[in-house]
Amino acid sequence: MAERSPGASGEAAGPDDVRGALRAHGYLADEGLATVVFLALALRRPLLLEGEAGVGKTEVAKVLARWRGSELLRVQCYEGIDVSQAVYEWDYARQLLHLRAAEALAEGHGGPALATVEDELYSERFLVRRPLLAAIAAPVDQPSPVLLIDEVDRADDEFEAFLLEVLSDYSVTVPELGTFHAVVPPVVVITSNRTRDVADALKRRCLYHWVEHPDFEREVEIVTVRAPEVVPVLARQVAAAVERIRTLGLYKPPGVAETIDWAQALAALGVRELDEASVAATLGAAVKYKEDAERVREAGIAALARAAVERAGVERAGVERAGVERAGVERTGVERTG
Repeated sequence: MAERSPGASGEAAGPDDVRGALRAHGYLADEGLATVVFLALALRRPLLLEGEAGVGKTEVAKVLARWRGSELLRVQCYEGIDVSQAVYEWDYARQLLHLRAAEALAEGHGGPALATVEDELYSERFLVRRPLLAAIAAPVDQPSPVLLIDEVDRADDEFEAFLLEVLSDYSVTVPELGTFHAVVPPVVVITSNRTRDVADALKRRCLYHWVEHPDFEREVEIVTVRAPEVVPVLARQVAAAVERIRTLGLYKPPGVAETIDWAQALAALGVRELDEASVAATLGAAVKYKEDAERVREAGIAALARAAVERAGVERAGVERAGVERAGVERTGVERTG
């Protein structure tokens, strides 16, 4: 059987193509992330993304699915997750109805033999495919799905070991039906907030990338793309304030999602520039723990607002000055040519 490409609308010749495609779907990736995503697609290897909560790991899988036009299948990990939640289970309610209907038919008109009914109970019509099995047994005439295994560090070691086994050959065995094997492997994105170390064996199976918080200018651009209703000055000031908050040693520093939420909250209140009052009133949009909020207040809300305004202003002036200088150089070059 001919192998399928990474997706009719998701082909990429290199990292730059991936970066452009992700940007076109609202995700601004740096060079390192774009490169490892390209390699995961080209080599058909699982991609393990680690980083602090809120840096955009889960969003990578969502954007990949949109770009490729494929289905997103998500396993949200938690302590105690087992095969019935992640791989498959039997639809016991439908099996029971089928059994009762067969018994009634047998009593009234003479139905199928008991052995035949029992065989039917464990056929694919009563199989509920959870994300792992659905990804492996996906139709071959469609783009291979994106399988997101989210927050694997929350799952037990036993589930992690089972996951490693599945990813080793992309197959799942259902004892009553046999083994399902992926003709073309799904695109697998595994995320971890590193609340515990992921097993070395799983890391060896994957391509790995640590997702950092974006730098100031990229975070401004992200806010501008994801929250176009936020005026540019406010977007810069919020990004600057979040950048400063992250240096305070908080239990849970705000991620990109919180930056966007905070900017949108301020815009919804009609705020166009940060000040002490607006920061104090909306701090809960960025900082989600009482102890962290207290630490920010101890550091000084007024000082935070002033520093954010100054940082945003200095950075903006620098960017504008660089643009003017480039324009001057280009104009001089044209004049000399003329």
